Amino acid sequence: MAQLHYGPARVPSRESPEEAIALLQERGYTACEIDFEGKFWMDYPWAEKFGELARAAGIVLSVHAPIAGFMGHAERGKKLNMAVGMLDHSAGVAKAAGAEVVVFHPGYLLSRERAAAIDSVVEQLGELRERLVKKDRAVPFGVEIMGRVRELGTADDVFAISARTGWVRPVIDFAHLHAVTDGGFTTTAAFREIFEGADAVLPPEAPFHIHFSDIAYANRNETKHLPYGEGTLRVEPLGTALRDFDRPATVITESPDEASNQAIREELYAAVGTRSASRASSSSASASRSRARRNSA
Repeated sequence: MAQLHYGPARVPSRESPEEAIALLQERGYTACEIDFEGKFWMDYPWAEKFGELARAAGIVLSVHAPIAGFMGHAERGKKLNMAVGMLDHSAGVAKAAGAEVVVFHPGYLLSRERAAAIDSVVEQLGELRERLVKKDRAVPFGVEIMGRVRELGTADDVFAISARTGWVRPVIDFAHLHAVTDGGFTTTAAFREIFEGADAVLPPEAPFHIHFSDIAYANRNETKHLPYGEGTLRVEPLGTALRDFDRPATVITESPDEASNQAIREELYAAVGTRSASRASSSSASASRSRARRNSA
């Protein structure tokens, strides 16, 4: 496979861009997703500096838009306008930081047939794209596979949205897929099939964008992320499947603890057959963080 990047679903420090990059390097990460799920907390100068330092460190960035920033609203009005504003602002931060993609959720069926809901998502995304082009922030977006078995956001839904828009990429969440298949992602073949679907709709040079963690589920719906090893989802078959594709990949860990992040990291790189980034020594990492604090003071 081509180059692999791996990192956390949250910026590890909001104190300063320098502190955040120092922590990412200390922990051996080469990717990071800017976490706006709950609220926007990063301004444009912070994003620009964070992006500059990330590029220098070989760390690729992505942005996760607020949960309420979904497309496919059944009615026009305040909620849709608010969602468009959230995605617009997410795109602005992504451009400032040089992020690869803005991740968002596909929304809900809202008592509609699946085809009608997808039509609505695609229509509203088209309107959003026109707005972003006018503001010179038409960055790639990524629609996430969801963990609700009877809702919008299956793998087929996501691939269809990506194919019909061209600028919206599939975001493959294997914890969600494991949940909705009642624990079905235990073999390399299962992972490979999903990668084949994504590969067919992605632009030639675009990376797979992947979310991963162990997961608890009930009635084929996700309930919560688990520390790695407490559930039944493993990263080794994911890494093995990636080797079959000549496409870069960014894997974002959504585990609830750092020990899990590191365990997944080591197992993933071993399965892919490439070396992971070395974790900095405690002394050099401490020195780096001290410099970051001085520089941001």
